[in-house]
Amino acid sequence: MSSLQGAARLVLKIGSSLLVDKATGKLNRAWLESVADELARLQQRGQQVLVVSSGAIALGRPYLGLARDQRRLEDAQAAAAAGQILLAHAYQDLLEARGIRIAQVLLTLDDTESRRRYLNARGTLETLLRLNVIPVINENDTVATQEIRYGDNDRLGARVAEMTSADVLVLLSDVDGLYDGDPTLNAAARLIPEVRELTPEIEALAGASATEFGSGGMVTKLMAARICMNAGCATVIASGKRLYPLRAIEEGANCTWFLPGRTPRQARKQWIAGMLVPRGTVTVDEGAEQALRAGSSLLPVGIVDVTGEFQSGDAVTIRSRAGRDLARGLVAYSSDEARRIRGRRSEELPALLGYSGRDELIHRDNLALLDA
Repeated sequence: MSSLQGAARLVLKIGSSLLVDKATGKLNRAWLESVADELARLQQRGQQVLVVSSGAIALGRPYLGLARDQRRLEDAQAAAAAGQILLAHAYQDLLEARGIRIAQVLLTLDDTESRRRYLNARGTLETLLRLNVIPVINENDTVATQEIRYGDNDRLGARVAEMTSADVLVLLSDVDGLYDGDPTLNAAARLIPEVRELTPEIEALAGASATEFGSGGMVTKLMAARICMNAGCATVIASGKRLYPLRAIEEGANCTWFLPGRTPRQARKQWIAGMLVPRGTVTVDEGAEQALRAGSSLLPVGIVDVTGEFQSGDAVTIRSRAGRDLARGLVAYSSDEARRIRGRRSEELPALLGYSGRDELIHRDNLALLDA
């Protein structure tokens, strides 16, 4: 797990301080060129990559003639609106030249906390990755208020990694990892290369100073690492203050790895099976039961009964005709819709529902067998 080469899917988080030149407010193009080369290299060797990128507000302020110390929310949101275009264009320009397609995705805290929005966002990202497109993700600063904001892209990156069952989250930073003291004040401070448990002692190290190493940046990185460890995803904190930072990690540069005790798939299945309260029950026939045990999704044609009231994104119990609980899963349709389409084939669904939805009631990625 503690290698970028071994990750089938990874999330790369890029901060404003790396992407935007502080003195000019312009894009640090040479640095982004090197990262574009690396993204192309990762994609060529079969890895899927999602990019969580800051920089919209930083790019938008000088473009709109706004002072950097202007703190009004509406000014920041206007800067985000303008800067997001500049940011997306920069990524498209550099990655398209390398034969890579991108898509822009803007998220808020609500989008990853509400299960219905969560499933929709996950489905969009999964489709983009299947089409060999790199999603470039940012917080939707233009519309987000304090109540629905992350406030930092470290935690947004962690939620994206959790949502997409990524193997590794890469947090590029101004420092090359977590130290046992503040390296800017103590030359004897030692890098901690590997963390397998976020103990109170480890968390206390993040608050040792007010620099990027301390409460200004490392605290949110440890929060992100905790989210990822719970989701079975490894996290690496490494310096981004060099060209080709991913290659540097692969070649053994200083960094800190946070390693979970389980895989993303195991963590997600455990969450679905044990952490969610079912809102209803779906009874299936013998053919559907066999298909579920073989690893298939639950299609409407195999459903014989639906009880309870639930909405898209809610958890339900899947039960056999004999009354045995087989699995838990997150449904793509409400209980009313599920009753309408039970026992029907996928090609019949648009006429029954009045719109083209998903072929399956519960996708296999959103399903956990209870006796597996």
